[in-house]
Amino acid sequence: MSIPWSNVKRVLVVRLRSIGDMVLATPSLVSLRRFLPDAEIDVLLEDWVAPLIEGSAAVDRVVTVGRSGASRIRAAWGLRRRGYDVAFNLHGGTTGTFFTIASGARHRVGYGSYQYSFLYNQLLTDASPAWPGKSAHSARQQLALLEHAGVLVDREEPSLLPLNADSEASIDARLSELGDSPFALMHPAAAFATKTWPVENFARTAEYLRSLRISTVAVAAAAETDILQNLTRGSTAPIATFSDLSLPEITALARRAKLFIGNDSGIAHIAAAVGTPSVVVFGSSNLNFWRPWTGAPNEVVFQPFACRPCPGSECREFGRPRCIREVGTAAVYGAIDRVLAETEKRRAKLPAVV
Repeated sequence: MSIPWSNVKRVLVVRLRSIGDMVLATPSLVSLRRFLPDAEIDVLLEDWVAPLIEGSAAVDRVVTVGRSGASRIRAAWGLRRRGYDVAFNLHGGTTGTFFTIASGARHRVGYGSYQYSFLYNQLLTDASPAWPGKSAHSARQQLALLEHAGVLVDREEPSLLPLNADSEASIDARLSELGDSPFALMHPAAAFATKTWPVENFARTAEYLRSLRISTVAVAAAAETDILQNLTRGSTAPIATFSDLSLPEITALARRAKLFIGNDSGIAHIAAAVGTPSVVVFGSSNLNFWRPWTGAPNEVVFQPFACRPCPGSECREFGRPRCIREVGTAAVYGAIDRVLAETEKRRAKLPAVV
């Protein structure tokens, strides 16, 4: 059945999981807001990711859920009471399906490949003109769901993260202690070993950046402070490190960076979303699906292996993740040079400010 959009008053977008997943859902949220300027648009997120988009003009309400069963039941009851007309599940997991059904929305939109797809009544399959293809980027696949349901979208809609005034001020205060020199934001951590470039390579890269007169600021989660310690110990270049930043503060820090360098991670997607030129080192991840979604200069650096991409939690082919470990520093240095050159080339073409 087609969705009578002129009668739609309230929409739910379900996007669980990680930082990068949420960042790459923002093009869909922006498209929905443009298409339905007067409707209420809610998004369901995991509680630890939610601060990333608080204050976004694209949504009216951020609904959060924790990992406990009690938290999920509370969230489900809250959704039911809201009375949604349409629910989009932008991820095919069973938990996302549970919340989509719990919302009570009359129109439930998902991919035909989702488990329990029979619970949806708007399914995008390869028979649809909106079908993006299996190799399409994550952002485009999510936009395709909206397009299939009748939403007018721009298939190149960029990611968009809100400004947080308190976080902007906090980062300005932190950076004031480091001086005014341009800096690269470095993220040497990742979810799996198959996505983590060796920390000694990041140490050498910080030294290379110093030769370009670019300082390095590295970030990681509080549980990853050992990575930052190994990075600073292993490099002759001075590196400022932060392991206590909130997601809005990391976003503010990325806005101020001349360049981002890091593994394929949520922080890389934050940097891409705020238009920071990027060099991202890939291991087991799918390049087409997870590459930076940005109009800013960027490169991905990887070693071709027949076994990649793979699920990534472990290397079943070699026992050790050669795909990420065999990416050489020279390849990253070359990518840095090209991205910086392209950035300067574009800046030179900008009209002079009078």
